[in-house]
Amino acid sequence: MKKFDVAIVGATGAVGEVMREILAQRDFPVGNLHLLASEKSAGSRLQFAGKSIIVEELAGFDFSKAQIALFSAGGSVSSAFAPIAAAAGCVVIDNTSHFRRDPDIPLVVPEVNAHRIADYGKTHIIANPNCSTIQMLVALKPIYDAVGIERINVSTYQAVSGAGRQAVEELASQTVRLLSGQAIESGLSPKQIAFNALPHIGDFQENGYTLEEMKMVWETRKIFEDESIKINPTCVRIPVFHGHSEAVHIETKTKLSAPDARKLLQSAPGVVVIDDRSAGEYPTAMTDSVGKDSVFVGRIREDISSERGLNLWIVSDNLRKGAALNSIQIAEVLIKQL
Repeated sequence: MKKFDVAIVGATGAVGEVMREILAQRDFPVGNLHLLASEKSAGSRLQFAGKSIIVEELAGFDFSKAQIALFSAGGSVSSAFAPIAAAAGCVVIDNTSHFRRDPDIPLVVPEVNAHRIADYGKTHIIANPNCSTIQMLVALKPIYDAVGIERINVSTYQAVSGAGRQAVEELASQTVRLLSGQAIESGLSPKQIAFNALPHIGDFQENGYTLEEMKMVWETRKIFEDESIKINPTCVRIPVFHGHSEAVHIETKTKLSAPDARKLLQSAPGVVVIDDRSAGEYPTAMTDSVGKDSVFVGRIREDISSERGLNLWIVSDNLRKGAALNSIQIAEVLIKQL
């Protein structure tokens, strides 16, 4: 099998760590793996497939050494270095929000719009969507294809790992201090996150929505290639380390019963249905999705307030399917075209 030299930008971060794991787990045909990070991390060593690899400084790396670069080091890093990598002939798969709204750059969830990967040639950059958008659209794709969707009303319950390793450490520290009767300080989170729920992810926009909420609007329309879909999101950060949950309420163009929706989801790629009211079965982020590649769906029921409404409960591992795995699935399709 042909091998491909791969660079991971942000290799020492939480998503970079999962990228290394998934490349090995899925037997991606890696030739040379280049682990790139800031000057502070350069010279340290990380493990991959039983080998110890030295972390290189991003600023001095020659991207002509790699055919594929997986970026997950923040929007400012992608803004500065992704065009450099692309100009060197390396195809960039970017996990930040920096390029997602660019009309010349494909925004891809492989289970939903893998055909758009072929458009990479315009810029040599492919954008990875927001974690919350990814899991929602994997679940909604079969319903959208079958009967169409007019409106999506979604509330997310997002783990702190979505904000990075420091946010995980902040939740752990606040929890320990509160249980010990000690005062806490908020750092990354705008308010106390331990034992709390914050309806505030990303900066507030002029329309009153946060940037995280507007990402779900913009990205859903771009991926489905449908500007007519009405989307009303509320994104909430909760004191969970890993795994995002979503309560999704949709109005379809043609009525779809809950049993028919369940059948569609049971045969959809990337989806696992856990939905048995009699046994009290439904998926949760921690018990079902963490460490898993699938998007899990349960609580499938018809909306008693809308004739064409359906309700779904959707959970997924935000670091895997919501970030690292989706990027590598894109790369798996891409290498067939290189």
